[in-house]
Amino acid sequence: MTSYLVVFLGGGLGAALRHGVNRLAVAMFGHGFPAGTLIVNIGGSLAMGLLIGALAAVPGGTSHHLRLFLATGVLGGFTTFSAFSLDALTLWERGQAGAAVAYVAASVILSLLAVAAGFFLSRNF
Repeated sequence: MTSYLVVFLGGGLGAALRHGVNRLAVAMFGHGFPAGTLIVNIGGSLAMGLLIGALAAVPGGTSHHLRLFLATGVLGGFTTFSAFSLDALTLWERGQAGAAVAYVAASVILSLLAVAAGFFLSRNF
C-alpha cells in the first residue's frame, strides 16, 4: 500500500509541473503548436535518462520507494513519454532492436488510431 501512496504523491507533483510547463509554453508560443507537450516529452525523457543513470550509479543501490516516487510518480505524472522512451531504450540495449522498433511503431500508430477511434465514437454515438 505504501508504494501506491508514494506513486500517488509523485504523480500529483509531476502533473502539476506538466500543467505549469503547458501554461508557460502557451504564454510564450501561443496555441498554434503543442510546444508544451513537445517540451514535456523531450524534457521528461532527458530527466528519465539522467535519473535512471544516476540511480544505477549509486553504490549499493537506492530505495525502491525513491525510484517509484521519482520515475513512476513524478516523471510518470509529468509525461508517460519518458517511460515509453526508457522501455524502448531498454529493449534496444538488450540487443532486441527489432522489438524496440516494433514497440515504438506499434505505440505511435496504435495510439493515434485509438485516439481517432475514441474521438469518432464520442462524436457519433
